[in-house]
Amino acid sequence: MDIVLLIARVLFAFMFLGSGINHLKQADAMTGYAQFKKVPMPKLSVQLSGVVMLLGGLSVILGVWTDIGALALAILLVLMAVKMHDYWNADEASKQTEMIGFMKNISMAGGALFIFAVTAAEGAQFPLQLVGGLIQG
Repeated sequence: MDIVLLIARVLFAFMFLGSGINHLKQADAMTGYAQFKKVPMPKLSVQLSGVVMLLGGLSVILGVWTDIGALALAILLVLMAVKMHDYWNADEASKQTEMIGFMKNISMAGGALFIFAVTAAEGAQFPLQLVGGLIQG
């Protein structure tokens, strides 16, 4: 089962690596959309979200403070769902697309919270980690 948990971590977190790199490399292009969504300090927010995605994804994949990485991803996903995919404010043409993005982010936040709970549980022995978690109990 250890290998299955490792594969699950990689499959869950892999997309954060590409997205994080994309947020950093394409920050100028993404800033316009962040401005449209009224994100405060849009360019810095795009870059910061890229760093959190990249470090959080690496944390979960490599098993380095997996609890903190998963919790950071969960928080980021909820914030992004509410701010970037506010389907309740969208026009009819984009309402469904925004709702799908919102549900995707919320669902992934649930997965990240599950990883956090498993790795931060009292006496947790989460397999194939390089460095154990920081939060216990």
